[in-house]
Amino acid sequence: MSLFETERLVARKLSHQDVPVLTTMLSDPEVMKFSVRGVCDEEATRKFVDWCLKCYASHGIGPWALCEKASGHFIGFCGVGPELIGDVEEINLGYRLARRFWHQGYATEAVKGVLQYAFDQKHCESVIVIIEPEHTASVRVTEKVGFGDYTTREFHARPVRVYRMSRDDLALHNKLL
Repeated sequence: MSLFETERLVARKLSHQDVPVLTTMLSDPEVMKFSVRGVCDEEATRKFVDWCLKCYASHGIGPWALCEKASGHFIGFCGVGPELIGDVEEINLGYRLARRFWHQGYATEAVKGVLQYAFDQKHCESVIVIIEPEHTASVRVTEKVGFGDYTTREFHARPVRVYRMSRDDLALHNKLL
């Protein structure tokens, strides 16, 4: 069952049926280069899906599966979920795409769809994004969709940028387009 759609994508909840294709994606060192958890095997992927299912149950949000409308292919995930930053729980946006779907505009499209869904349907007040400065592709996507200012923090012993967007920030960004 789809949660929302964009021009080329359908977003739905992840399930244990996604574990094989998700494991293939999350075991790719290039896909996981900037992940604090590193490359995932099947057991780690299953634990990730279990965490997603708990997020859906407890918060009504989490990373959602992304599938191409035209082919039905699973291309990755994108969503918002709870993340502790220091001692404060924030709503963090994150995504991963299988490498063969990079450089086609899917990340930007997915992030826009997730933000619209998070603010309009889930009534999130603000969303953060945590990015290592060297992850230039994600920095580009983040800034393209309207995240601007950031603070520099330490997260899992790594220096990161923490961007924040409110519902009003997204409305203003969309109005300016």
